Amino acid sequence: MLGNLIGGFITIIVGVNLVPAVADGVHASHGGLNGSYNLSGAAATITNLTTLFFVLGVASAGIAVAAQGLRSAGLLKI
Repeated sequence: MLGNLIGGFITIIVGVNLVPAVADGVHASHGGLNGSYNLSGAAATITNLTTLFFVLGVASAGIAVAAQGLRSAGLLKI
């Protein structure tokens, strides 16, 4: 149980520390600071959502691991 809880928190901490790198990659795909955009239209919109999907994935993975630990300890009944 404790291992799963710690694993969930470590997953969230590592994911939160990687968010700036993902956001920088998304910004670089748009041309960076010089303003020459390589993407337009729907491709730009989907690329802008990459950071959001990454954060949602990290949060859901961390919550799932922590919930599994609580479920194995009998503290969560779902």
